[in-house]
Amino acid sequence: MPVDKITQVSQTKPWHGQIPVYGQYTYGIAGERFFREIKANGRIMGAKCSSCNLTYVPPRIYCERCFSELTEWLQIPDRGAVHTFTVSHVDLDGNRLDEPLIVAFVEFDGVHGGIVHRLGEVEPDQVYIGMPVEMRLKSKAKRTGSILDISYFKPIRV
Repeated sequence: MPVDKITQVSQTKPWHGQIPVYGQYTYGIAGERFFREIKANGRIMGAKCSSCNLTYVPPRIYCERCFSELTEWLQIPDRGAVHTFTVSHVDLDGNRLDEPLIVAFVEFDGVHGGIVHRLGEVEPDQVYIGMPVEMRLKSKAKRTGSILDISYFKPIRV
């Protein structure tokens, strides 16, 4: 198939058919340690910048503010709060779910960032911004070293 040199947007043509796309995601150095800690020890770890005094979750290798290398790791409490959330009634293919799925961004005290994950043991109309939650893990035997080793975050009744 000859390749046409396009010099104007009006010359573009549609591509009919499928374009194969392949990719592989890797955790990277900080991500690998983060997921190994969840798998082996059931704990969330953050990387702390001693210059900016920021602790990052998910952890990073370099501080995004001052570019210092982050070598100090801290255990993060398994309790946090809902920063924002959404309720989904359809799956990724657009099929209606039997039960709605609640996904939240969970923040932790003293941490820059947080974790996007499912909420469980709560009805959609009971979720609110600032709701305290705690991590619920799969059993150690069922953990694989992924974010899904966290089953969900459940509300803490205060």
